[in-house]
Amino acid sequence: MAGVGLTPYQGKMRACGMFHCKKCDKNWFSANSWANTFQKCKGCNGKIYPYKQFQPWKGTGARKGIPPHPQNLCQRCMKLGRFCGLTIRKYMAEE
Repeated sequence: MAGVGLTPYQGKMRACGMFHCKKCDKNWFSANSWANTFQKCKGCNGKIYPYKQFQPWKGTGARKGIPPHPQNLCQRCMKLGRFCGLTIRKYMAEE
């Protein structure tokens, strides 16, 4: 089927994503979620795509108490060989 993706969001920008591993029954949130991109489950190492994605919050304050993005579990980080959040600057410069 043309136009059907692996994730709800199909844009180029970063999104926030909600993940659920059915095998382990683990849930997690990521502020670095991308279209058609999985994150690996910490429990079983399965490739999990977000079931819900939404626009990131726009805040000016420092992020306190939020753990660092697990680059070793993120498909985009693994593909880029670095933190995928740095990709945001590229798209912001193009606007």
